[in-house]
Amino acid sequence: MEQAPPDPDKLLQPAPVEPLGGPGAVLEAAVGEETEDTRGDGSGGDTMTGNNFWLKKIEISVSEAEKRTGRNAVNMQETYTAYLIETRSVEHADGQSVLTDSLWRRYSEFELLRNYLLVCYPHAVVPPLPEKRAEFVWHKLSADNMDPDFVERRRIGLENFLLRVASHPVLCRDKIFYLFLTQEGNWKETVNETGFQLKADSRLKALNATFRVKNPDKRFTELKHYSDELQSVISHLLRVRARVADRLYGVYKVHGNYGRVFSEWSAIEKEMGDGLQSAGHHMDVYASSIDDILEDEEHYADQLKEYLFYAEALRAVCRKHELMQYDLETAAQDLASKKQQCEELATGTVRTFSLKGMTTKLFGQETPEQREARVKVLEEQINEGEQQLKCKNLEGREFVKNAWADIERFKEQKNRDLKEALISYAVMQISMCKKGIQVWTNAKECFSKM
Repeated sequence: MEQAPPDPDKLLQPAPVEPLGGPGAVLEAAVGEETEDTRGDGSGGDTMTGNNFWLKKIEISVSEAEKRTGRNAVNMQETYTAYLIETRSVEHADGQSVLTDSLWRRYSEFELLRNYLLVCYPHAVVPPLPEKRAEFVWHKLSADNMDPDFVERRRIGLENFLLRVASHPVLCRDKIFYLFLTQEGNWKETVNETGFQLKADSRLKALNATFRVKNPDKRFTELKHYSDELQSVISHLLRVRARVADRLYGVYKVHGNYGRVFSEWSAIEKEMGDGLQSAGHHMDVYASSIDDILEDEEHYADQLKEYLFYAEALRAVCRKHELMQYDLETAAQDLASKKQQCEELATGTVRTFSLKGMTTKLFGQETPEQREARVKVLEEQINEGEQQLKCKNLEGREFVKNAWADIERFKEQKNRDLKEALISYAVMQISMCKKGIQVWTNAKECFSKM
């Protein structure tokens, strides 16, 4: 009874953990090569174990997008896009190839899968989905979510999402993810039967924890600030890129005027006519090349957008940690209060002002039997509270260990992906400039032959 209350500042501070290595982003996704049960990883999702499909290596692709018309939940006509998911086994136990499995999914089903993963694996940095509607677009690019070019880029983004999940060391083994790839009918019902919506934390509760937690983990606080800064930097980068694309498009198209003028000029010249006509043709080719260039640029922009949306996934992990820390602090405070009450009843002294103390002064002391009964009830509550606090402490430590391991894996992935994307973008710009130089070199040769 004299034991000091636990210090919540130290409850969720684990020893340093070794980071997990991040798998490469490849088309062949190793889907759960371990046979052990993964429920001990701090997750609440169903996992596939034993000698089953997840022990194979598979190829996953979103190969087609198809515009469809149907009725929504309120029986109203709507137009939507469905995506064809194909899975094919790369390795098989008997060495034989396996036929490709395929099914159609809507974007809303991808959203349901990700929401399920967020709730059941709160320690994981869950890969984001591509944007539902186009953002950071330059003026010639359609913002219509039914535009064929946008649908094609979203198809690529959805395929990338599935590959990210399939290459994740924990998410890849989830049974619901497996069914998403293999069970077309009644999949939504299967997800809803897991009851994952009941486990979801409310936004109000998360906001309350953010402002009321007394001893936040400095690492998660810094990570939260980093995710905000990352989102801000990438947003500015995408806006700059959109403005540059607008101006570049105008500059290239204006070069088409050279082609028109040289063509008109060639009509009134005899000796110079052929050279001017050829130079005008090169200018026309140069002006029309910007459409393909900017279309290629959109794919690099989409790679940046993925990490723009990853910032929210990082914040989701931080919010969950704040919630767990706040629950832990509340439980520790409640336990300390009960221990103090029990001590006051046992010694007959009241340390702090309380309504109970005022009642005692007004209406007299409790009988020894009443006091003993209250002490017994409090002791039972204290024992129960200590067990709950111990469980919360262990759960919190496990969450921090798993979360930080996945964050380290994510950092390696982020650094590798963004480095490759920025280098590829620079190479594309260099190639574009070289093509411009070649056009003017060809024009120079045409002028020289006049």
